[in-house]
Amino acid sequence: MTIRLHDTSARQIRDFVPLTPGCVSIYLCGATVQAAPHIGHIRSGLNFDIMRRWFTYRGYDVTFIRNVTDIDDKIIKKSAEQGRPWWSIGYENERAFNDGYDALGCLPPTYEPRATGHITEMIEMMRGLIERGHAYEADGNVYFDVRSLPGYLSLSNQDLDDLRQPSGEGETGKRDPRDFAMWKTAKEGEPSWETPWGRGRPGWHLECSAMAHKYLGSAFDIHGGGIDLIFPHHENEIAQAEAYGDEFANYWVHNGWVTMAGEKMSKSLGNSVLVSEMVKHWRPIVLRYYLGTPHYRSMIEYSEESLRDAESAFARIEGFVQRVTEKAGETVAPAAEVPPAFAEAMDEDLGVPQALAIVHTTVRQGNSALAADDKEAAVARLAEVRAMLGVLGLDPLDDHWAGEGDRGEDLHGVVDTLVRLVLDQRQSARARKDWAAADAIRDQLNQSGLVIEDSASGPRWTLGPR
Repeated sequence: MTIRLHDTSARQIRDFVPLTPGCVSIYLCGATVQAAPHIGHIRSGLNFDIMRRWFTYRGYDVTFIRNVTDIDDKIIKKSAEQGRPWWSIGYENERAFNDGYDALGCLPPTYEPRATGHITEMIEMMRGLIERGHAYEADGNVYFDVRSLPGYLSLSNQDLDDLRQPSGEGETGKRDPRDFAMWKTAKEGEPSWETPWGRGRPGWHLECSAMAHKYLGSAFDIHGGGIDLIFPHHENEIAQAEAYGDEFANYWVHNGWVTMAGEKMSKSLGNSVLVSEMVKHWRPIVLRYYLGTPHYRSMIEYSEESLRDAESAFARIEGFVQRVTEKAGETVAPAAEVPPAFAEAMDEDLGVPQALAIVHTTVRQGNSALAADDKEAAVARLAEVRAMLGVLGLDPLDDHWAGEGDRGEDLHGVVDTLVRLVLDQRQSARARKDWAAADAIRDQLNQSGLVIEDSASGPRWTLGPR
């Protein structure tokens, strides 16, 4: 068994070889908490949640770090616009992110450090970089000297001479316009911390280099994030860490965007779809299916039609789980191992689409067993399906999703009562052999979005595709 991952730095899929046998260390660039999350933000956390689950299934001890950027230019700007403390905005949105991760079934990280909690580590790293000749202070700012590191831009495969990185507001005294700020001098009304170079606040890139060093050491296995972070963020992280003496990340893994009309989903473009709103209209487990089942490196073009397709596809899986559970008369435990074809797909760069095809094939086999009244085979297929869904975080019988139906329990009860009245009328029509009336009632229910299934215990209804 060998897990293989696409390494952005190598520009190819590589065999995964952990630095410490049996262990995996992952650092994921998490939320910048200037606003509430849209589904594009949560997709990254969800993709790496599936990676973590697969490593765990394969027997690895996983340490998973997901940071929080709770201070940056955007948060400070929002603070000024809204007349609220910067930390209030950050904390409110950090909670919104965690609510989103939890709603979609992401496991909590091993550690979730905040940037503002690691100023000491940042100062220590800057001091070391200045001593080594890789950084310098100017007008209270601390800059990284990009020409001091020969390998700079190797991740994004750019040429330094072609690079244009204009100075930001207040970034004065640069030796080279492409040098980037690790520390920004204090401005009136902005949060600041004391350093040997005067009061100021962190630049965006420094925090991750410092926190990865603190929690994972000088070398770790995987650094993850969205493809939009490759430059400048990840490139600058590498520069700081390697110039400091760290080996840093052995593999770089990047996920694709969620797009709308071909553009990256973004608050600045005004095309974001907030998670808090989406879960009011779609079941969270369906959102997880929608965001988590395409390949992590692919782009997802958002549309309600594709969400309805995801809802229908998951309904077929969930319906099978429910039918076999009823047939067995008890909860069927997941199998100890997933089918070999599923494992093979997941081992090859987390091939979730290929793995999901095995799930649907197994569901079809299970439905055939049900049709043949082969309870033993149906139960065996369900055990396999639950094992596979567990890896993907999509097992509807998992404790995390157990309360999902409770949110609509009251409404479901009302609808169930009304549907039962109509079904009783249909049963009466069937009893008097008025097949035309019975079929008409069934057709009307189907047109309303309900699927009626006749079973040994009587008719059963479920929501059909929207």
